[in-house]
Order: sequence, then C-alpha cells, then structure tokens
Amino acid sequence: MPKSRPRNAFYAQSGGVTAVINASACGVIETCRKHKSKIGKLYAGRHGIVGALTEDLIDTSKESAAAIRALRHTPSGAFGSARFKLKKLEDNPAQYERLIEVFKAHDIGYFFYNGGGDSADTCWKVSQLAEKMGYPIQAIHVPKTVDNDLPITDCCPGFGSVAKYVAVSIREAGFDVASMAKTSTKVFIMEVMGRHAGWIAAAGGLAAEKACDAPHIILFPEIQLDVDKFCARVKECVEKYGYCAIVVSEGVKNSEGKFLSDAGLRDAFGHAQLGGVAPVVAQLIKDKLGYKYHWAVADYLQRAARHIASKVDVEQAYAVGKAAVEMALKGQNSVMPTIVRLSDKPYRWKIGTADLSKVANVEKMLPRDYITADGFHITAKGRRYLAPLIKGEDYPPYKDGLPQYVVLKNTAVRKKLPTTFKL
Repeated sequence: MPKSRPRNAFYAQSGGVTAVINASACGVIETCRKHKSKIGKLYAGRHGIVGALTEDLIDTSKESAAAIRALRHTPSGAFGSARFKLKKLEDNPAQYERLIEVFKAHDIGYFFYNGGGDSADTCWKVSQLAEKMGYPIQAIHVPKTVDNDLPITDCCPGFGSVAKYVAVSIREAGFDVASMAKTSTKVFIMEVMGRHAGWIAAAGGLAAEKACDAPHIILFPEIQLDVDKFCARVKECVEKYGYCAIVVSEGVKNSEGKFLSDAGLRDAFGHAQLGGVAPVVAQLIKDKLGYKYHWAVADYLQRAARHIASKVDVEQAYAVGKAAVEMALKGQNSVMPTIVRLSDKPYRWKIGTADLSKVANVEKMLPRDYITADGFHITAKGRRYLAPLIKGEDYPPYKDGLPQYVVLKNTAVRKKLPTTFKL
C-alpha cells in the first residue's frame, strides 16, 4: 500500500490584532514544519477568513525559517486580519459550503483559526458542517483577544501585553500630571479598550501600589456610572493629592445602562461603534467641577505595543499556537487550547483544552469581587489575578533606535476554483 500523502493546513487571523498574535502564528507554523510527514503545506488566509472565502491563500512555505522566527517579536497580523463575521449556518449555508469547497480544492485537513469569541463560533460551525458534509477536517481554535473575555481559559493571549502597556502608561502619565498640577492640569483621563468587560481598565489599577498613586479612579463597564458619586471622588482626590488620574473603559455605561460614548453606528460584527468616552467624561468634570483636564485615547497603540510586551504573554501566545497543531495531530477536533493557572506565586501555568461548544458565544466578565465595593478600583484579589500576566520583558531587536519587525513575502497560492465568491 502506498503511503498516504500528508494533508495541508489552513491558518487565519481574525478580529482586532494584538502585540502577540504573530507569536501564535509562529507557534503554529514552526510546529507544522516539524511534522512534515503528517502535515503538508500550511496556507494562510489573506485578511483572515475572507482569504478562505475568496480563495486568496498565502503559501507560508515560501518564507524562511528566520522570517517565521521573527514573527514572534512582530506585532499585528502578518497575514492580514478582518472583522468579518460569518452568518448563522442556517441563515447562509453558502458561506460555510464555500469554505469546505476551498478546503477540498487545496486538500486542507486542518483548520487553525486565531481569534476571539466570534472566531471560536466560526471554528465550531466549520467543524459541524464538515462532519455533516462528510469532509474530514480538524478545526482548532487558537485563542486571542486583548479583551480577555474568552471563557474557560485563565487568560487570553494578547491581554497581558495590553495590560502591561496600560499600567505603564497611566503610571508615567500620573508622574507627568502630578508634576504640573499646581498650576496646570488637575485631571487626566485615559481611555482604554473594553466594550463589555473591564479587564483592560482593571489592569491600569496595577500601577497604583499606594492610595496616592495613579490611577485614583477606574471606570468599568460592569459598574454603571453614578455621576454625583464619581464627581465627589474626583474632587476628593484633587484636594487630597493635588490631581486625579482616571482610567476609563470605552464601554462605561450611564445609570440607564446606555454607553456614554455610543455614536449610533455599528461595526462589521454588529457591535455598537463607540465614539470616545474620555472626552465625555472630561466634559462632565469640567461642567460639574471646573477643573482643567487632559484626556488621551490609547486606541491602537495599546494593542500594537510590541516594544513593551509582557514576556508571559509572548510565551503563552506561542504555546497556544504550538498546542493547537499538536492537538490536531492527536486527532482532536472542535477544541481550543487554554491557559490553566497552577499558582499565583510563583506564577505557574500549563496548557489545557476546552470544547468549542462551551467557548462559542460566551463572554467572560470581570468578576465583581475584583472591583472594590465603591466601584472605583481593583481589589487585592483582582491584583493577584492580574499581576503575573504583565511580568517579564521580551524586547524585539532594535536598530538605530527603532524595533525591527518582519514583513513577510506572503506569496499567493494559485487558485484552483473557476468561480469567485461574493462576500
């Protein structure tokens, strides 16, 4: 009997990128290359799942080992990501059938989808449809999200580095404002990501080791804003410390449960397009208290800051990519590698496994006992959870004072299907 030819694999990046998503890509690609007898070529989707639907594939075998290795210290999505959510299987089966059609054409037997909750849902549906259509494919979700809101896993690759950036930034800004507060700015507001879950905002609290340290106030999506109570706290901080530094999550809601910064628009996933909460809070402070203020929006800077990435985060991002391939080789399907915390001090962790049916469409919120009773800061328990995730430095190589990041060739794979697909 002739030996069967190894089947190919497909990898795609989805949703908002992170400082370490390419470290997961590196883990996937390097591990696939170590198992050439079982996995043929690894194709990547150009611009995520859109690349699969349009048969716009990238041949990663054309990249050198050095280039793939450099992904580990390069931010953002090396193959292009996309905010493109597939419809429900029953509403638009043609999208999923198209995926299987492309996978068949290129003999793809492994599907590695690197993303957050929506991606986990897509990965799960692909595995279901493949089984229904009698097409053997192993769908493994590779966790990624700066929001840290995937269930089951202790933390999400991408979060630790954002957490480190936010904690460092508010500490440094706090020193700046404190030095000028006597004659200038009294209140500084830093807006961070976090639509429904306040994990990133909570991370800013790590910078405050004493009551007088910035940030003095954190506004979480989980806690509706009481304007009078908030303004009283701001006034108290200014009178006591000379200034007040605030971290605010983009998803903070008013007493009616509505986003303070809802611009009335929707993104490609159907989520509210938030229009910037920092200036809203700043104006509120000016109207109520009359203090001079400054505000900043971390925006893309927080998720692209590979120069200050958490070493723990980089290691975990690579590990889940590597584990995804190993799970597929063991015959597992419709699963996601997870981070399992073994201890806080010293921080120890291992890789676990979660069934995608328990991951898809489930959002993990910041626990109430991680937030102080007054709703304005993190508790000791929250600090114990967060602190290990920002540990360690993993600097990229520098040249002439700037980090050196890799740009891949991203060589296109020849199309085999005669038809195009309309998105």
